Amino acid sequence: MSIWKRKPLAQLLAEAADSEKGLKRTLTAWSLIALGIGAIIGAGLFVRTATAAAQNAGPSVTIAFIIAAIGCALAGLCYAELSSSIPISGSAYTYTYATMGEFLAWIIGWDLILEYAVGAATVGIAWSEYLNNLLVNVFHVSPIPFEFSHSPFQKIIDPVTQEVTRGIINLPALFIVSVISLLLIKGIQESAFVNGIIVIVKVAIVILIIVIGWNFVNPVNHTPYIPPSSIFTDEHGVGHSYGGIMGILGAAGTVFFAFIGFDAVSTAAQETKNPKKAMPIGILGSLAVCTLLYILFAHVLTGVATVEDFRTGGKEASVAFAINKYMIGYEWLGQLVTVAILAGFSSVILVMLLGQSRVFYAMGKDGLLPKAFSDVHPKYKTPYKANLAILIIVGAFAAFIPGDIVGDMTSIGTLFAFVLVCISVIILRKKEPNMIREFKTPFVPFVPILGVLVCCAMMYGLGWTNWLRLFAWMALGVIFYFTYGKKHSKLNNTEK
Repeated sequence: MSIWKRKPLAQLLAEAADSEKGLKRTLTAWSLIALGIGAIIGAGLFVRTATAAAQNAGPSVTIAFIIAAIGCALAGLCYAELSSSIPISGSAYTYTYATMGEFLAWIIGWDLILEYAVGAATVGIAWSEYLNNLLVNVFHVSPIPFEFSHSPFQKIIDPVTQEVTRGIINLPALFIVSVISLLLIKGIQESAFVNGIIVIVKVAIVILIIVIGWNFVNPVNHTPYIPPSSIFTDEHGVGHSYGGIMGILGAAGTVFFAFIGFDAVSTAAQETKNPKKAMPIGILGSLAVCTLLYILFAHVLTGVATVEDFRTGGKEASVAFAINKYMIGYEWLGQLVTVAILAGFSSVILVMLLGQSRVFYAMGKDGLLPKAFSDVHPKYKTPYKANLAILIIVGAFAAFIPGDIVGDMTSIGTLFAFVLVCISVIILRKKEPNMIREFKTPFVPFVPILGVLVCCAMMYGLGWTNWLRLFAWMALGVIFYFTYGKKHSKLNNTEK
């Protein structure tokens, strides 16, 4: 039994062709673009933009978006080649299994939990924040009490009485994760339809903010565009590099979370009608649309409000806060944004949970996770047990962990996955030169190597606390692999 044993490519392609016993192929190229945009535009745009500006880059967060987009584009080209060549559930986990062996495949599968599951939890927490914003500013009723809409690690101090109120559980976040999980169990086609409607609304609102907000940009807020280097200490006592090149790199690592989603498209390869052509269109198309919108949106948001607004007044609801405070006469837009963002966050959670369940499905089929995760519902043809397990995991994160902590964990986990995907393209070109590739990454190995370097630079910018969390998470994964995965691996136990 070797932990470096690779899953034969012929076996993977045979599994991809055998769709009758497994997942239903119903998605088109347009469905995939909508899924990509649905996952990309959400918490990252409406929450992480303000966070990155406040903690790291100020107005130069737009430069951070460009750096993050370059890293994503390089990785996206690699994802496009692999997903069209190996059209099967599992995404980076499956590609790594075919190129670098079982142990690294396990590591990347474990790492993808950071991307999809923890990412969905982060968005669920932001959804909760905007729900309170909707209740107060749109419906003019009392918000959900602090205790039941925040984690136990969060507290608020009354400015008059100095009384401290601590969170107990984030019930709204737990609620939305549960509803979306049940929708995904019902079926991929129904989920894609709901997502498509939400995407149309979301993109229309983003364009509306950019067009109207452009007239409210204050040039003073963009001066200096790149703030001088310093250290900003947040409310948790954690120091962040602010300003200069390190601030921009730190912001790039933070806003990188905003791009997570295009890679989730690849997890739906086994449910796509013509994956060899549709996959590259879905991945690169959704990435291109969102990059343009992100840069314009960040420029407007940092021009309308100040960095201090993002640090104190706005927090997770900074977009609505900026509109209500500075865009006088357009308060209705702030209300509309809050409604649209709630719907938008829902689509992000949907695609993240879709991606995670398909990774669990693939790992369950390979024996690295319990076989139950690969069970398909007899009527709905969805991996319903995987969805239920993820509901418990994501629900726990969303209910009990603060949003900023899980957000940065997601970024570093995703970047690590991108690094391995880029390396996989190089290895597969060497080991399987004659494999049919409907889409080819240009300038191999230069594009994948550049992808590795840019992603590693953004990982470096995220700081030692996130590296520590990544290593701790990976250490847990290694323990789980050697105590369970290795013993139950189908590939390593065929001789028995």
